[in-house]
Amino acid sequence: MKKRLSIQLIVVATLLSLSSAPAFAGKLSAVVNGKSYHFNSSYQWNENNYGFGVEHEFTQKSAWRKVAMANGFRDSTNNMSYMAGAGLHRRIYETDELAGFYIYAGLNAFVMTREDVNGNRPFPGILPSISIGNDKVGLNLTYMPKKAVEETTNSGMVDPTLSGILFLQIKVSMDQLLP
Repeated sequence: MKKRLSIQLIVVATLLSLSSAPAFAGKLSAVVNGKSYHFNSSYQWNENNYGFGVEHEFTQKSAWRKVAMANGFRDSTNNMSYMAGAGLHRRIYETDELAGFYIYAGLNAFVMTREDVNGNRPFPGILPSISIGNDKVGLNLTYMPKKAVEETTNSGMVDPTLSGILFLQIKVSMDQLLP
């Protein structure tokens, strides 16, 4: 069930990203999930959150950036987790120099599965994020505050000192990967 749902989510996100319709025009990136940092942790969580996914940035004329995303990764308990969602980010800084350097900040809303939450049944979430990069590569940073950690998982019982989690992803434009 878990693998089937994750495959379906990734296929839907990829098909939406590859559509040639003007509404879906934009940039497709491969996402490599990498690290997390558990602030003030007294427990040995998995901080190597390796996994892969896709991110589609829709073409925008305004200062707002809309993205669709889907990925799978090793979570903090070293189990596979899957998510799909969308983000709305505001341009903080952008220049044509340095291959289109940018800084965006906003929110990502998603549906996720985790073995230790609802027995792997999908659940919704929304988290703040920052994206820094250029037209070729970027770094996505997402923060999960203590209250969200406690309400979503039972980690407060395992690690009462945990005060939040920072997630890092690297994204590479598909233009860099494909001929």
